[in-house]
Amino acid sequence: MNIDSTSPINVRFAGLGGTGVIKASDIFADVVFRLGHTVKKAEVHGMSQRGGSVQSDIRFGPEVHSPMIPEGACDFLVVLESSQVDVVRGGLRPGGVLLTPADIDLAKLPTAKALNVAMLGRLSRCFDFPEQSWQDSLRANFPEKLHTANGKAFALGRGA
Repeated sequence: MNIDSTSPINVRFAGLGGTGVIKASDIFADVVFRLGHTVKKAEVHGMSQRGGSVQSDIRFGPEVHSPMIPEGACDFLVVLESSQVDVVRGGLRPGGVLLTPADIDLAKLPTAKALNVAMLGRLSRCFDFPEQSWQDSLRANFPEKLHTANGKAFALGRGA
């Protein structure tokens, strides 16, 4: 995907409360920040504590003024719950990249809760960021007892 490097890159994570949308967006923002980019992040929590829609926007680049992605301007849309694809698809710009759970072999996940990390692995293929940056952020954002399972989930997504 050819993205104008003078404009912010817009990545939206979407799903339902409890599916790891916020955690995945925190990790992605951390990866981008670790690589020296200016990063802005915003979240929309509907009835998220009851399984409602959740969205988290990350914008990064040389200069970012607003954390909210304008409607129809997502370069990447990472959806963690299949039922939300049609709900959020309108946020994707023409030519943007849509990533969904259908991109992952869910039967190979070490645990169902690791889907968000597998989706990060899938997203990592879209960027020329060192894999070590992703691994460092995953380790910094999860307790040690989850490192092995998350490493497997990330590798599954990266290989998808």
